[in-house]
Amino acid sequence: MAVTVTPRRRPAMTLGTPFTYLAALLVVGVTVIPLLFTIIGGFRTNAQINRAPAGWPHPWVFGNFTEVLSSSVFWRAMGNSAFIAVVATVLAVATGAMAAFALSRYRFAGREGLYTLFTIGLLFPLTAAALPMYLLLRQLNLLEQPLGVALPEAAFSLPITIVILRPFMHAIPGELEDAAAMDGASRLGFFWRILLPLSRPALTTVAILAFVTSWNAYLLPMLVLSDRADFTLPLGVAAFQTQYSQDTAKILAYTAASMIPAIGFFVFAERHIVGGLTGSVKG
Repeated sequence: MAVTVTPRRRPAMTLGTPFTYLAALLVVGVTVIPLLFTIIGGFRTNAQINRAPAGWPHPWVFGNFTEVLSSSVFWRAMGNSAFIAVVATVLAVATGAMAAFALSRYRFAGREGLYTLFTIGLLFPLTAAALPMYLLLRQLNLLEQPLGVALPEAAFSLPITIVILRPFMHAIPGELEDAAAMDGASRLGFFWRILLPLSRPALTTVAILAFVTSWNAYLLPMLVLSDRADFTLPLGVAAFQTQYSQDTAKILAYTAASMIPAIGFFVFAERHIVGGLTGSVKG
């Protein structure tokens, strides 16, 4: 008996598909082309840039990057950015995980209102809190201190951290908590030994978001730090542009070198971000 196999029909292209690809190409063009222009411009001389601003290096000049990467000022700024970003990330993830655990596994009066308050925090821009935050940090003697930057950055990362972690933790079956309680585990033991390992994708996502946000922050370090020895990379780029305003090629090299760590970190961690956000939405 002959069996006929009907070939699967490929899904028809809808009317909106070309516009979707066009929008994707526009987003790629707007984001990637300036990055390539900055990186490639660092391998050119000022004469080449003045002759053809969007041209190709001919010949390739590596002296700009060599001079930038051999500068102690650049590495000191990178170390400051790394320290502040790590401290802000650890604080945001630790406090956000504990808050999300309470909001997802405990029932108490005002729980949803408190969660709504954190959600509203996503709409609260840093610029609106610049002046009162500066006055508060001055009263706490945290100006010119790395913690004066890390603590507010962790606070502003809390809303997105809780919004992502709470549904993820809420989706973990309650039977696991009951089984852990029967085995003698306390609430804290369940949180530390079971809930956190199961929430690793979401924890990785919020950690990456907090780290990249802190690394790229400009306004808050500008308000808190005035000594160039304490500058982060974004402030270092601005100071370098002011100091070498006539050397466009060197400015592009410094800017490209300051972007590469954040871009590389974000590209490496992209799949973890998507996985954590997908789990959060499903939860």
